[in-house]
This record gives sequence, C-alpha cells and structure tokens, in this order.
Amino acid sequence: MAGLLRQSLRVLLALAVAAVATWGLGLFWVAIGGGDLPLHGWIAMALGVAGTVGLTWGLMALAFKSNREGWDEQVDNTLDPGREDGEERDPY
Repeated sequence: MAGLLRQSLRVLLALAVAAVATWGLGLFWVAIGGGDLPLHGWIAMALGVAGTVGLTWGLMALAFKSNREGWDEQVDNTLDPGREDGEERDPY
C-alpha cells in the first residue's frame, strides 16, 4: 500500500512540474510580446508538455529495463558491414 501511495505522489509531483512549466512558458510567451494565449493555446501547450514528459519517461524506462535485463549485452553484431568474422570491436 505504501508503494502505491509513493507512486501516486510521484505522479502528482510530475503533473505539478508540468503545470508550472506550462504556466512559465505562457508567461514567457506574453513577455516576448506574443500576446495573450487563448484557452486553446494553453490546452495545446499543456498537452505538448505532458506528451513530451510522458514520452521521455517511457523511453528512459525502456532503456533502464533493457539494461537491467541484459538485452544490451545480447546484441548480435555479426551482420555489421565493417566487422570481420571473429573480430572484437571496442564499443568506445
């Protein structure tokens, strides 16, 4: 139960950060002379910020999951055009 509460608080914190970012971007828009944002502008900006944050979280979660489960070490590079058979390549 404590895990669910902690996760809910994280989601609420993320939504609060997105709301503050949206509000700040709106103020910046007005400060540079862009005029007042209509309601549709606020909605579009909020959806853009939320979508960007959600996509970022999703992709980072996949990267961490892949790393934890060892998928990064299981890559088969035998079809790499610059690689000779049996040759070890330094990934860096």
